[in-house]
Amino acid sequence: MAKILVVDDDPHIRSVLCFALARDGFATAEAADGAAALAAVTRESPDLVLLDVTMPEMNGTDVCREIRRAGDLPVIFLSSRDEEVDRILGLELGGDDYVTKPFSPREVVARVRAVLRRRQSPTAPEAPPPATSPLRLLPDRHEAFWQDQPVALTVTEFAILRAMAAAPGRVFTRDMLMDIAYPDRRVVSDRTIDSHIRHIRQKFAALGGEPIGTVHGLGYRFSA
Repeated sequence: MAKILVVDDDPHIRSVLCFALARDGFATAEAADGAAALAAVTRESPDLVLLDVTMPEMNGTDVCREIRRAGDLPVIFLSSRDEEVDRILGLELGGDDYVTKPFSPREVVARVRAVLRRRQSPTAPEAPPPATSPLRLLPDRHEAFWQDQPVALTVTEFAILRAMAAAPGRVFTRDMLMDIAYPDRRVVSDRTIDSHIRHIRQKFAALGGEPIGTVHGLGYRFSA
């Protein structure tokens, strides 16, 4: 039974989401602010965090930064702001998804299942990265290494890189990457995919790596 940590300063939203998640078979935990959320991540060991962006004292983006420093725990942002720049910022900070208020609890549960499914799906038969590549992926453990140095990727980032590394040299259009990143077929903009790619590149660049190349006018391909 997966455990979901629901973080929101509105007790009604926490109650509604916890009820919907419990009805769908999830265990739940709650936190009303950012500091309590970080304590709950350590105490409860959740499988995913539903994280409100706007909270007093410590907002959701700061909480996500702290979570990302510690590892790759999946995060879905909850926000009353629907501007594209806010969604992109949420993804840049390492969020796996972004849900705008007001939302349907059923939609949130579906998003939770989609993110966990990408994390927990069994390993499909696929080609590993080339033996000469400094990239190493361990799908069963959701771990990535560059020259034996660990790289913390979100669920969505890992799914994108894993698919590209299995077909080195193949050009992946943004539409193809959307299908990989969002198997529930939701509509996202090209900028969302570009944001994921940029975030992957930044993480590997910090270790001297450059696993993804740009094919101008077409898309991206694995180049390590």
